[in-house]
Amino acid sequence: MTAITKSLAALVSCALAAGGLTAAGVAVLQPGAAQASSHREAPLISGQPQYDATDVYAFVSPDKPDTTTMVVNVLPFQDPAGGPNFYKFAHDARYDLHVDNDGDGQGDLLFRWTFKDHVKNGDTFLYNTGPVNSIEDATLNFTQTYDLEVIKLRQQKAVARATLGHDLPVAPSNVGKASMPDYQKLRDQAVRKIGYSGGSTAFAGQSDDPFFLDLRVFDLLYGGDMSEVGNDTLKGYNVQSMALQVPTSALAESKDQPVIGVWATTHRQTADGDWTQVSRLGSPLVNEVVIPRKDKDKFNASAPWDDGQFLKFVQDPELPKLVEQIYKIKAPDAPRDDLVQAFLTGVPKLNQPPNVRPAEMLRLNTSIPPAGSPKRLGVLDGDNAGFPNGRRLSDDVLDIALQAMEGELLGKKNDLGDAVDENDQKFGGSFPYLAPPSSGSDAKAVQKSAGQSLLNGGSGIDSSSDDNMLLAGSAAAGGGAVLLLGLGFLWMRSRRRAPRPRRH
Repeated sequence: MTAITKSLAALVSCALAAGGLTAAGVAVLQPGAAQASSHREAPLISGQPQYDATDVYAFVSPDKPDTTTMVVNVLPFQDPAGGPNFYKFAHDARYDLHVDNDGDGQGDLLFRWTFKDHVKNGDTFLYNTGPVNSIEDATLNFTQTYDLEVIKLRQQKAVARATLGHDLPVAPSNVGKASMPDYQKLRDQAVRKIGYSGGSTAFAGQSDDPFFLDLRVFDLLYGGDMSEVGNDTLKGYNVQSMALQVPTSALAESKDQPVIGVWATTHRQTADGDWTQVSRLGSPLVNEVVIPRKDKDKFNASAPWDDGQFLKFVQDPELPKLVEQIYKIKAPDAPRDDLVQAFLTGVPKLNQPPNVRPAEMLRLNTSIPPAGSPKRLGVLDGDNAGFPNGRRLSDDVLDIALQAMEGELLGKKNDLGDAVDENDQKFGGSFPYLAPPSSGSDAKAVQKSAGQSLLNGGSGIDSSSDDNMLLAGSAAAGGGAVLLLGLGFLWMRSRRRAPRPRRH
């Protein structure tokens, strides 16, 4: 406790990364007043989805291990058939990706995306006026382009900046097979090389939402009796993605200090031309299940170097108390210094930088090579290339977070989870790695699948699973409520089995 309190009060001077940037005017990069991040988890941002950062990913690129890939997703719950006004990035936003490479809680590099709208024919309601075979086709009526900058920082002020790309194309929404017969071709055309450190690549456009979980955790932890598990709530939905692959040498302070911290913010332009921070996101689920409702909007408008104000919520979180109340599994004793490491400082000898200032961000040790066979539970299952050391697309962060909350890092072994172990679509083997978005043509298939789930028991559970068949059968038996609760305990305690073959 004393060490944590002292480190929260200490500031470490910024060591700036080299980059060949041109001089820039000094500007303070501070959050503005609170307006509102991650899949509708804060009151104000839930009404501003274009500005809502849903997830941040940072990992050593599996096919290019001398580079690091970072992804920011925004605009959650996109219905693929949501025309005629399909989905786009906000043109009055600054989407920023921050990199702290010395552990002081302040950004040293900032990558910024700004977007422009383009309409070829305002006299039609159509997103596209015919089949689209190229992102340059005249039939693609609505398009977006973006500028990408890198800004070098010292003590929260910009000291230099450079434009990495100007008017780069955005991959369009996937309207359907008639409008876009070869969507992958359009998507590939939006992957562009950029002029940063000799070998960087950028992408912006629509993707399948890579976050997989059962969001019915909010129904009193899966129905209060584990009857509501196993349904990937985000299946079939899309997001807007910004992805960047950069040589690791341009991000890390040095080979001796390879740990970087990554987080995203969104600033929205006000009527008087000022910029206000409305979204902030680093590690997944922090604002959703750690920060209380009264402080969620405050968190979204804050900066990591001020995270001392949220320390008490990490040291004594609400979720384990709810698990104890509903499932009678005793919550670990507070203060939770294990969670302080997982969420605020990084884990010693894994991804904690020297002289670290506790601050909520995604911390990645870039010197750890990518795993040949990634394990979905990451560090908890001995795979140090996974969450909470950075975050890969395939990391099962919901299960990892639940198990960590219940004391896995304290030696209290448990197998809590939501029975959703992988994404519904396969991830790619090369940049940007994200699965392509579902299209309007896929909507009927998604609805059919949902209807079949209801027929299989009314809860969306896949009845082909032995565990789920056990749960469904016990619910129908006499004395079902008591028996189901007992089986829920058994299920939660027995999920760690021999590894099943998984996608990579």
